[in-house]
Amino acid sequence: MRVSQWLVSASAGVLALSAIPALAQEAPQADAAGAAAGEDTIIVTARRQNERLQDVPASVSVLTAQALANTGATAAADFVNLTPGVTIVTGTAEAGDTQINIRGINGARDAESSVALVVDGILKTNTAQLNQPQGTLQQVEMLKGPQGALYGRNAAAGAIVLQTLKPTDTLTGAVKASYGMYNTIEGTAHVAGPLGGGAGFVLSGYYYKTDGFYHNEFTNNSKTIDDKENWALDGRVMFGQGSPTQVDIKARYAEFHGASLPFNAAFALPNFAGVNPAFYEDVNKHQFHFYNNIRATNDQKSFDASIKLDQELGDNLKLVGWALYSNVNQDLVADGTSADFARYISAADPRVAGAVNSCFASTAALTGYPVNQPGFIGQIPVPFIFAPATGSTFGPYSPTTCDGTQYQLRKQQDFSTEWRLIGDMGDINWQVGAYYLHIKRTVGVSLGADTGNGVIKQLYNAPDSTNPTSLLLADRFKTDVFAGFGSLEYKPSPQFDLGLALRYDVEKRKSSSLVPTVLDPFTGGPINPGQAFGTLQPQKATFKQWEPKVSISWKPTDTLNLYGNWGIGFKSGGFNNQGSAALIKANFVDFINANVNITDRYNKEWSSAFEAGIKGSLLDGKLTFDLAGYYTQVHNMQFFEFFVGSFGLLRVVSNIDKVDIKGVELNVTAKPVRGVKLFGSFNVTDSEIKKNSARPNTIGNKSPYTADYTINAGIEIEQPLNDSLRFFTRTDYRLTGPTWFSSVQNQSGPTLFSGLLPISALGLPAFVGDGKFDRTRRAAFGIVNMRAGVQGDRFSVSVFADNLLDKAYLAEVIPAIEFGGSFISPGGRRLVGVEMGAKF
Repeated sequence: MRVSQWLVSASAGVLALSAIPALAQEAPQADAAGAAAGEDTIIVTARRQNERLQDVPASVSVLTAQALANTGATAAADFVNLTPGVTIVTGTAEAGDTQINIRGINGARDAESSVALVVDGILKTNTAQLNQPQGTLQQVEMLKGPQGALYGRNAAAGAIVLQTLKPTDTLTGAVKASYGMYNTIEGTAHVAGPLGGGAGFVLSGYYYKTDGFYHNEFTNNSKTIDDKENWALDGRVMFGQGSPTQVDIKARYAEFHGASLPFNAAFALPNFAGVNPAFYEDVNKHQFHFYNNIRATNDQKSFDASIKLDQELGDNLKLVGWALYSNVNQDLVADGTSADFARYISAADPRVAGAVNSCFASTAALTGYPVNQPGFIGQIPVPFIFAPATGSTFGPYSPTTCDGTQYQLRKQQDFSTEWRLIGDMGDINWQVGAYYLHIKRTVGVSLGADTGNGVIKQLYNAPDSTNPTSLLLADRFKTDVFAGFGSLEYKPSPQFDLGLALRYDVEKRKSSSLVPTVLDPFTGGPINPGQAFGTLQPQKATFKQWEPKVSISWKPTDTLNLYGNWGIGFKSGGFNNQGSAALIKANFVDFINANVNITDRYNKEWSSAFEAGIKGSLLDGKLTFDLAGYYTQVHNMQFFEFFVGSFGLLRVVSNIDKVDIKGVELNVTAKPVRGVKLFGSFNVTDSEIKKNSARPNTIGNKSPYTADYTINAGIEIEQPLNDSLRFFTRTDYRLTGPTWFSSVQNQSGPTLFSGLLPISALGLPAFVGDGKFDRTRRAAFGIVNMRAGVQGDRFSVSVFADNLLDKAYLAEVIPAIEFGGSFISPGGRRLVGVEMGAKF
């Protein structure tokens, strides 16, 4: 690598600290007074106070400070893969698109997250921040089960609690840089120290760039499918650290630029399989090929700033307050998805005739071009069911212009503040406080004709433009959240602990359409088809919920803890793009008799969750364990649905009325000899849909996005080479069990082909076009990650291999049921590289 390139990659920073699952429990941490805790003790803040992990009455996974360098963990995707019972889908559509599933409860795309992100005591409010690096990490806590009573909004399934580096007493710093396959560069850096007068600072930087694993065959195998570049700067200034009055000021700016929507289509039409087996495909056996003619891009800019006050009011009273401003702007550009429904082969407005001509011309020029089966580019773009001899079968993201373009916009600004009074009365610790949040959010999806002149990044483009809009779904959302909360911990003896917490949330939501009253120049209908069924009126609703949390702990010995807890989780309801319900009814319910029910407003989600377990250590700390069982009943589980048809595409949130979830989880770590750690964990989750008004035929199926099981296993070895050097190696294995991504699983049902076939040139009966989705379950897959190297007091050198065995797997499967198939995205492949670090 050239020296200049190395300097670029080294200019961002080091996590000089590192992480392994809580089950390892080996790294010393500083307690509240700044003194080192015991050699095998981990101090956590799982209940908003400093305490031993062993004493927490819940199953908590912790990534401690000693091994981040050994695992390379920097963001949520890394944390999740080291944690049993937790899975993630992130970045498959766009950078800010992250859904974390904890014990069967998933964060639905386009709804609120189910997992709270808390950084240095401050609750982040935008789901786009879930998988962004957040400064120089010191510790990560993964809390499972409803945490709203303690950690606030959107903690229905759990919370990720991060602690970052505080200013140091002397000037310190570190830098780390790595280079790997596919021109992958990553760098982190930080510098920290005193400013004088009781003040100190931390400045952190992060940089990442990769060409990606996949390429576009249509554009001379260009690396434009999953390439990305992102960087971030974090600044922190603290005044009065360790004094009765402490002020913590933070600011963060980040940018992401890369690709989007790395999807292929897989059909689920078994009655077509006699003509071509690819019409009924096992998604796990799909061979990915990309050949879109539009360069798919994704751009994100985010900024947030916060201020936090810790004020001692006396020997046993403390006031903690903070305020946060956040602004995230994100958009994506990509090919369209609905070429085979002949959207762009005719024009109602003569001003868009050029787009129609471009579609026919590009198809004629590419006749016979090898696209994914069962796709076929014939002489004309008319779908095969209308012109079986010369017509085309297009999947999404084709090399022709006939699928059009799409532009998606997501902008969110929010302001939040929380004030908390904390008291210590010896046997009783208590907290009481209030929270406020204001959100302004704009969401838009715009489809346009592809004239060969690129995409105009606007929600609406006139018919005489080079990218005329044919479909527009766009809304502005405003939300105000008010909450009050309190908690009480009663500890009459070292053996017994009782915790009570309660929160009350009120979320007031408003929605208004941004779609102008204009016509689609191709069909002559409204630009938002929902407008055909009535004027889109502003909407508003209020969602309220009490969220109690009860925990109990009994410690018969200092090394054994029997615990139990129960809590209520809550996610606010909200609004889909206006006109969604009418659009689905007309195109699917009335046309093909689809058994689906979508509303423009989706309900709040709430859950009741129980957990009981035992944790402890044996053999003088050489063996540690945590065994837990859980049962959760989810009401109105929010779930993302994707619809594709002649109208274009539509993203909505539905409700699954009732889902029961139960499971068991075990974490074990052994230290047979000094410098050697063996660790393993497993989680088994059994879920069942008990009621689903949105899709009644799915009762008995499993909770979507929930793996049947996860298994983690690994070994870490550290051995001294001399007084200042030590060798380390760490290997992690993660097995993720079979996963359904839709409430529709082994069911069959009508698709748009069921409606089109009887009226087509083929004249086939409707049932021939029915879909069956039993081949859309992601198969189990195992990933091995490995790192090895030499560490000194001032430097480190290591090699790493992510997905060492180059296992092919699916990152996500998005069934579009009434379309008759799924949109599938591949997971990452093997990445081997070298890493160097230095600190002072």
